[in-house]
Amino acid sequence: MAEVSTAAKQVLTSGVKPIWCPGCGDYSVQAGIMKALTDLGIERENVLIVSGIGCSSSMPHPFSTFGVHSLHGRLLPVAAGAKLANDELTVIGAGGDGDGYGIGVGHLVHNARRNVDITYVVMNNEIYGLTTGQTSPTSLFGAKTKSTPFGSIENPENPIGIALAAGATYVARAFSGDPMHMAQMIKMGIQHKGFSIIDVFSPCVTFNHTNTYDWFRQRVYKLEQAGHDATSISAAMAKSLETEATNWEKIPIGLFYRVEKPTYSALDMTLQKGPLVKQPFPTKQQVMDILEEYK
Repeated sequence: MAEVSTAAKQVLTSGVKPIWCPGCGDYSVQAGIMKALTDLGIERENVLIVSGIGCSSSMPHPFSTFGVHSLHGRLLPVAAGAKLANDELTVIGAGGDGDGYGIGVGHLVHNARRNVDITYVVMNNEIYGLTTGQTSPTSLFGAKTKSTPFGSIENPENPIGIALAAGATYVARAFSGDPMHMAQMIKMGIQHKGFSIIDVFSPCVTFNHTNTYDWFRQRVYKLEQAGHDATSISAAMAKSLETEATNWEKIPIGLFYRVEKPTYSALDMTLQKGPLVKQPFPTKQQVMDILEEYK
């Protein structure tokens, strides 16, 4: 992919600097979202970035797009509500593994099965970074953290498998140590019409000294180079299980699965008339007529 021009970056830059630790993988994710948006030529007033709570929650701040810093685990309902109100918006959810795969995992399942047309980028560092290093839903079995000093006795969650089983129509994984490939996965997710999730391994350099950049570089490989069929749900599910089966020695990244299906907005009777924000408000008489039906 061609490099993004400085002028194009400036259009999307707010001037607010992130507060991440030096070396944090989230800087790369920010650059990847920036590149995807500029490559696609999407105007900043047509973009909304929604975050939850955690290190990843700073993501909307450096962008001059619309942004919402929402609640812990609740970024997807906010993002879905905005998309249903204005289907012309490009809506991007930016969260972390604790935020999205812990308290927010139910929202992942339901937005995936409804095929709400939003792009969900999850910065997965396999630890709670903002609260200084506790076990997260994706921490490895045996991980020694502040909350599990003798090693975690819980098996890590499989977010790719969950997204596939829930019905997500675009499922990908990336590694922030390979920024160009990651930007492409995000770009393709934004282009896709339907629920897109990109699980990004984004190392926490301060509190996770196991799952480092070098640790991932020794294990990740690209599905595109392995002949994977991204149109096959069974092949995608098999690949999602490969990491655990190989005891984290082989970690596939890239596009697991993509399928075209009608989005929630396209099927909703009311939204077929156009975005809610552009539909006329009901008259007083119409409201009274509706209330009369419930008497």
